[in-house]
Amino acid sequence: MDVTAVAALIGRSLGWEEAKASFEHVTEGVPFELQGVRPQGLHHSLWELLEHVRITQADILEFCTSADYHERAWPAEYWPTSAAPPDETAWPASVAAVQRDRSALAALLGEHADDLLWPVPGSDEGQPLLREALLVLDHTSYHVGQMVTVRTLLGVWG
Repeated sequence: MDVTAVAALIGRSLGWEEAKASFEHVTEGVPFELQGVRPQGLHHSLWELLEHVRITQADILEFCTSADYHERAWPAEYWPTSAAPPDETAWPASVAAVQRDRSALAALLGEHADDLLWPVPGSDEGQPLLREALLVLDHTSYHVGQMVTVRTLLGVWG
């Protein structure tokens, strides 16, 4: 098996749009006035979901890169404090941060392509880089699906 090709595939999969909507697709074109709306029966707004993805991915990236990593408090430090963004610049800044950190994680996979079971520096249990990359992939995909549902209920999808 070519582990370098596997690492590259996982790195690319962090942002692809194969059998699902991409992060980019689901976050583009959302009117500011709808970013903080929680549809009836749902617990989160688009802003809350976006920020949760950003915060969680940033946390996992820090876990993968810092021996001085300190675990955040769950759930308080993994979700924004309000349903709506503070201003119109917050949404694009959050999207850009997700993209930047996703690229950094893909680059880290490339750096360690010969050993995807490399134990990340923040780990005290030897969690491998591969686990963390798959965790980001799975977690982001789950919440992108939720964002599709919220956008559908708000009438801004499709």
